[in-house]
Amino acid sequence: MDSCTLKAYAKINIGLDVTGRTDNGYHLLKTVMQQVDLYDVITIERAEKGINFSCDSKDVPSDDTNLAVKAAKLMTETYGIKEGVNISLNKNIPVAAGMAGGSTDGAAVIIGMNKVFDLDLTMQEMIDTGVKIGADIPFCIQGGCAIAEGIGEKLRELDNRTEMYTLIAKPPINVSTVHVYKTLKWQEVIHPDMDRVIKGIMAGSMDDIVAGMGNVLESVTCSEYDIINELKKSMLDLGASGSLMSGSGPTVFGLFKNKEEAMSAEKRLKDLYPDVFVKATGIIR
Repeated sequence: MDSCTLKAYAKINIGLDVTGRTDNGYHLLKTVMQQVDLYDVITIERAEKGINFSCDSKDVPSDDTNLAVKAAKLMTETYGIKEGVNISLNKNIPVAAGMAGGSTDGAAVIIGMNKVFDLDLTMQEMIDTGVKIGADIPFCIQGGCAIAEGIGEKLRELDNRTEMYTLIAKPPINVSTVHVYKTLKWQEVIHPDMDRVIKGIMAGSMDDIVAGMGNVLESVTCSEYDIINELKKSMLDLGASGSLMSGSGPTVFGLFKNKEEAMSAEKRLKDLYPDVFVKATGIIR
């Protein structure tokens, strides 16, 4: 195979708790990650030499801070690939949004290079490779819905049986994940009932999901950016069953029981917040 084109899906966190810290300072998580039908498009193709990256967005770096470039270098070195690779990215997921936009691109590069260079890696082998450069990459490789623990790399697949549609809103601000975790007083915050969220997802109960979900990182980000609480309130006012910040923010999402409600809320939210990226979308099972 000379080339392949892949969809790299964004994720939301349907609840995020911090349960402790490792000896080297990493926070231990318990979260439910869910892919949504918002995606970047990545094309991977063989090249004579080098790692050649291009993107249609000026907000995406092309150096070694880019996880797609990191993933290509790691795959080349780990599996002794002698040829080069061209990576073309059509960016649709907002940058620095708390939706694993960079991680999902890196995951797509790993999956794509496995196909293009006929490496025959298993999913677990790709996951074990990806975790070396990003804790969210294993989930982005696996996809769907999963419980993530540890630093995010310990995954248990979940069958999300809930009739669920999402409304995503990313305000025009950037949040530093490092700052959020450094500022978080995880032992002093109200912790979400993640077990109830998981039970609700498995049972298809939106009521249980909403009753249990929360995000401890909101204690930092919401206190610094009023618009996050405003967006959450607006989504609830527009009919969402529940609303939450994803990851360290600033993206906010609302959970709706059907597509029609979410699409109607999308139009109204765009009118209320013309500078905010707003998208109604389903989930990826």
